[in-house]
Amino acid sequence: MHQTLEMRALNVEENMTSLIMIFGATGDLAKRKLFPSLYRLYNKGKFHKFAVIGVARKSMPNDAFQASVRDSVVSALGNKENIDEFISHFYYQPHDVSDSSSYGSLKTFADQIDEHHKLEGNRIFYLAMAPEFFGPIALHLKSDGLTDVSGYKRLVIEKPFGHDLESAKELNKQIRTAFSEKEVYRIDHYLGKEMVRNIEVIRFANAIFEPLWNNRYISNIQITSSETLGVEERGRYYESSGALRDMLQNHMMQMVALLAMEPPIRLTTDEIRSEKVRVFRALRSVEGDEVNEYFVRGQYGEGEMDENSVPKYRDEPMVDKESNTETYVAGKVMIDNFRWAGVPFYIRTGKRLKVKSTKIVIQFKDIPMNLYYQTEKMLNPNLLVIHIQPEEGITLHLNAKKAGGHLDAQEVRLSFANTGIHAMNTPEGYEKLLYDCMRGDATNFTHWDEVAYSWAFVDKISAEWQKTKADFPNYVSGSKGPDAADKLLEKDGFFWWPVTDLEVDICK
Repeated sequence: MHQTLEMRALNVEENMTSLIMIFGATGDLAKRKLFPSLYRLYNKGKFHKFAVIGVARKSMPNDAFQASVRDSVVSALGNKENIDEFISHFYYQPHDVSDSSSYGSLKTFADQIDEHHKLEGNRIFYLAMAPEFFGPIALHLKSDGLTDVSGYKRLVIEKPFGHDLESAKELNKQIRTAFSEKEVYRIDHYLGKEMVRNIEVIRFANAIFEPLWNNRYISNIQITSSETLGVEERGRYYESSGALRDMLQNHMMQMVALLAMEPPIRLTTDEIRSEKVRVFRALRSVEGDEVNEYFVRGQYGEGEMDENSVPKYRDEPMVDKESNTETYVAGKVMIDNFRWAGVPFYIRTGKRLKVKSTKIVIQFKDIPMNLYYQTEKMLNPNLLVIHIQPEEGITLHLNAKKAGGHLDAQEVRLSFANTGIHAMNTPEGYEKLLYDCMRGDATNFTHWDEVAYSWAFVDKISAEWQKTKADFPNYVSGSKGPDAADKLLEKDGFFWWPVTDLEVDICK
């Protein structure tokens, strides 16, 4: 493979001139993520020419909108360098997403901004709004002429993409009336995280790993994404999604695909996506009574976090007092292909857990014969740990001779950490994804086929769980989750690697 991962491809346009229209510009996502990310790109000189039109329902003077952009950048980054010049590229337009005349006014305004900044008719429509507006906005953009441009047009949408396969199909049908598949950028912010993107490099740029990356040498793979927070103010949304739809259908399944995919022919968008789709096609379908053999659900009860009492999920705002919604999911995913037959991919994700951590643990098989029985200590299995958050890095767990001993073996760790000078330059997920979108690189955005196969897999689990009332709550806030998740692995002869025992070694 004689190309680097940054030499993606000949299919990347590299046109960094664009008018970015953010629908929902007064919302939390725009303030916390989008404005700071655009500022960092601007300060790094990544833009050639650009302008941003903030679109939202409320009326607001232009200078007030620019002031809110300034506040969000300073609050997030504490940096004011070039801030006045940066916010001078921002404009505000009040808008009613259901009114065609409002789109007419927006089109006129956009054409004026485009001409003023010489943006060559390139437009990015970023829908930072509730999912129910995605389809209607896309249809209006087409029917009211905003997609009639001389340059490129791209639609960026957040998850969730539907709430099941049928709703996802309907949404995709609406969007595809206005945009081709190559113009649709479905964001999964996990794909912007530095160490998730690094999975490809670890696998395909290291001769010591790729020959071992199969069922002959790997016993199991564990993916953990644990959160200490509860649902906070997102109770209404979470009641309709739960951990299964909110985390497993997108973030967790995307990591499974990156870990399990075959080496692509080239490092291009189409080839990488094609290999990921092949993984989704090979997923072993789980339905009916099998669901509870392969998957565990949980809901947090009362407990203590940082010495403070926290309520159970059913006492959170806008949550049903008899809620059957899961806040925790653990499962075993099997991939029925030649490379991975027999290797379980264990995944777990939940809220109000003991620590905040996202890690991938690749556990290699034991050596055929343990020569160190005479030491009365079993050898530790070799592990490759990919630390995604909050720390970023890679740790390889090996066995080596204990200093001063006879032939006693002990575990040693070889670590690389994105700390110190590296951490300051690690792009935040949204920054990298926005940059990719402007470049026309859709590799780290999800293709419709990935969405469809993932929903088809998850819907069968959801359908089974909806039939029965779970015995919730079944884990204490601040714990590691329900006991049933441990039993899921115990019956296969494995156990969850505690994330607190696998911290990346920080070398200053």
